[in-house]
Amino acid sequence: MIRASIRIGAIGMFGLASAIPAASQSMMQHVDLASPEMASAEMTRADVEAAIASATSLKPADLAGKKLSGLDLSGLDLSGAILRGARLNKTKLRDAKLDRAILDQAWLVEADLSRASLTRASIFAAQMQRATLDGANLSGARITADLTGARLVGTVLTGANLSADMKNQSMGLMRAVLKSSNLERAILRDADLSRVDLEFASLSHQCLAARRHLGRRDARPRHA
Repeated sequence: MIRASIRIGAIGMFGLASAIPAASQSMMQHVDLASPEMASAEMTRADVEAAIASATSLKPADLAGKKLSGLDLSGLDLSGAILRGARLNKTKLRDAKLDRAILDQAWLVEADLSRASLTRASIFAAQMQRATLDGANLSGARITADLTGARLVGTVLTGANLSADMKNQSMGLMRAVLKSSNLERAILRDADLSRVDLEFASLSHQCLAARRHLGRRDARPRHA
């Protein structure tokens, strides 16, 4: 098994919610994920389906900041939807279409996105700890999310950009965090992993033809 270990100092700053655009990732310990704000839903699946039905190519479904935690939204077509700052903790999004969706600063802690399609999605400063993305397609997506402990078994990340966002240094080092995540059989062809935190991540049997595989000379894979 190959395990990669990257130690690049501070993990960085991640947006916690639409009302808190940028805050230290360490503040996660002060967030009560069992609170109504983080664990409840203000809409039903039918409400979400109605929002999708009324959306157009010029005016996509706008679910920004909505509390949608715990819902079963599996199989829905949310392509292009605006989900900025939405709460989707423990939400089921299996086989959902989220192509080109905006998930910036969204909460998807322990969400199930198995086999979901998120091609060219924007996932900036999102909280996705322990999320499941087995078999999901994130080709071409821009990802600077915290995916600590997430499952990405067989996930397609072809051409995805998980690198540090050097334009937002005032907010801290914005980059994808994949600490202790499972990336077995993930496809990373042409993905940009510059400065990505892969400490203790499982990378066995996956494609390692990334454009900038580990980005730094001190980010060397470790053979167990």
